[in-house]
Amino acid sequence: RLTYFLLFNFLVTGTFAQVTTPQPSPRSKITQQVGLTQVEIDYSRPSARGRQIMGGLVRYGDIWRTGANQNTTVSFSDPVSVEGQTLAAGKYALYTRPFANQWEVYFYKKNNLGDASSNWEQDQVALTVSATPVYFDPMVETFTISLSNLQSNSASMNLIWEHTLVPISIVVPTASKAQESIDKTLSGEPKAGDYYQAAVYYLQENKDLKKAQSWMEKALEMREKPAYWMYRQYALILAKRNDKNAALKAVKKSLALAEKAGNKDYVLMNKASIAEWSK
Repeated sequence: RLTYFLLFNFLVTGTFAQVTTPQPSPRSKITQQVGLTQVEIDYSRPSARGRQIMGGLVRYGDIWRTGANQNTTVSFSDPVSVEGQTLAAGKYALYTRPFANQWEVYFYKKNNLGDASSNWEQDQVALTVSATPVYFDPMVETFTISLSNLQSNSASMNLIWEHTLVPISIVVPTASKAQESIDKTLSGEPKAGDYYQAAVYYLQENKDLKKAQSWMEKALEMREKPAYWMYRQYALILAKRNDKNAALKAVKKSLALAEKAGNKDYVLMNKASIAEWSK
């Protein structure tokens, strides 16, 4: 019976045991809101480990899966423009063909192939763009994809490894989506916050400032308790319309409310604006 028990225990333990070790190229996921568009990147991150990367492990002229293990994928929730060319919303495998002075970047419809260089299907290429590499001195040990230069309507997707950075321009349809939202919401039963958000967006994008002022005034009228952040944005709109007297009156109101609320950041910003607009 003891022998039977030991044998059974060994078999059960052996069946369910799993060896756990760190991955040499760990998986990484990036989820980033660019304007009103969701961008997701899923990729594996190999490290150099003393190897020559560009022109070595990553061979010039060959298609590279742009990472390790399974293929790298990039998803866009809206149609976007990549390096000036239109790409439909969806999920794509990201492949590249590196050269010393220029990289070809492919957005591939099939996104579960891994290394597709041996069975490349040209009709699966949704978009091909060119990008110019930038070289720098510091060593980046681990392959990195980043999203930088985030604006309300654009970003840069960067491929970085060893001494090379490849920036890829992405433009998203924020303006059309934001305007559609503003038009739809303000034509219904808008709240104070809706007028405020619309006015701030117009201010930030330097659109119709007269309309922005009107919306902000409606937001201030509708709000039961005056808010220092609303008066701050109202002052900025007035200042941009070159109405400094009205802007000073609004910013002083924001300052008083901010001091009462104990918000030091707004106190400092408002004092700086008062000093600038009083000249």
